[in-house]
Amino acid sequence: MQALWMLLASLFFASMGVCIKFASAHFNSFEIVTYRGLVGVVFLYGFTRFSGVSLRTTVPMMHVWRSVVGTISLTAWFYAIAILPLATAMTLNYMSSVWIATFLLGGALLTQGRNAPVRQQAPLFLTVLAGFGGVAMMLRPTLAPDQMLGALVGLMSGIFAAFAYLQVSALSRAGEPESRTVFYFSIGAVVAGLIGMLFVGATPWSWPSALWLLPIGLLALGGQLCMTRAYASGATMVVANLQYSGIVFAGIFGLTVFGDRLPLIGWAGMGLIIVSGIAATVLRTRTVPHAPAEEH
Repeated sequence: MQALWMLLASLFFASMGVCIKFASAHFNSFEIVTYRGLVGVVFLYGFTRFSGVSLRTTVPMMHVWRSVVGTISLTAWFYAIAILPLATAMTLNYMSSVWIATFLLGGALLTQGRNAPVRQQAPLFLTVLAGFGGVAMMLRPTLAPDQMLGALVGLMSGIFAAFAYLQVSALSRAGEPESRTVFYFSIGAVVAGLIGMLFVGATPWSWPSALWLLPIGLLALGGQLCMTRAYASGATMVVANLQYSGIVFAGIFGLTVFGDRLPLIGWAGMGLIIVSGIAATVLRTRTVPHAPAEEH
């Protein structure tokens, strides 16, 4: 069952990406972040009241940092979706596992210095190199010259998603329930989105384009709830590996809905990133066992 919950979560997140791509023609990234967060705040407030989960926290600054890095990742990802083919934007964001492997490798080398077990770290290092090789293979055949900024922003979304993952892991170890963590993240998204709208402006609502905002929030929440259920069911390694099915769903949507075309070398690069991400997940769980999944 946990495998089915994870597959459903990946489908929800990929479907959210489709809605974001349509909504981005009418709303800027900060507006989408704001409305997506607002749906989360309203729903989770009612959910926590109904389930009896307190929203009071003893680690407010940890939630602040998680909200900051998570919102940066979310905004960058939404911008990349608007600029790049859907599968490309999804893959760059899902590189978070490869970035986590990089952080773990760098941290081990910095803290252990010359005493670091190089042979033990070598598989992780090769995984990182394979991930970067996959990015090079994927971006070169699928990016137009005017999409380079979107590619860089997409890479940044994956980096900050890795920071958010590490912080969610720390919050879990501090005893914070998932609903509370996601609630404060949603509040941070609303605040950051409103601040961004002060600088870039707001778009007047027009129907039916504004209707895209509701499914974005609902699909995001559905994905988070399914992912939480999957990880709560056990078999963490199986669930973490199935997260990368979101890239496959995004590729299917890109081909069928948007008419995207990905050359053979692009598909090979995407596959290399998926394989390296799965390998990074295996190596990561040896260092951070039973860690929760990223929150999108």
